[in-house]
Amino acid sequence: MAAEATPRINARYLESFTNSTVRILGRVTSLRGESATIDANGSVQDAHLTLNNAVEIIGKVQPDLSVKVFQAMDFGSNIDFNAVEAVVDATHRYKEIFYSAD
Repeated sequence: MAAEATPRINARYLESFTNSTVRILGRVTSLRGESATIDANGSVQDAHLTLNNAVEIIGKVQPDLSVKVFQAMDFGSNIDFNAVEAVVDATHRYKEIFYSAD
């Protein structure tokens, strides 16, 4: 059985991936209790993280465009977000390689 695709997205793609599992890499901008907001070319909410660090989350986009986090990995503070954005753009420009656009 094939593994479920988890395309890399940022905030501008959330609406297109409602009810889908995705990967998002961004910088943690605020923490409130057990929730966080990350900047991933827009705001994404719902993760357990460290303020100002980069984090990759794997989670399911909810109908309200929040993300239910299944897994989060702290990437520290030394991330080239221009490179991250280039990877996200390539993922959607060549989507047939990375995910099914059903």
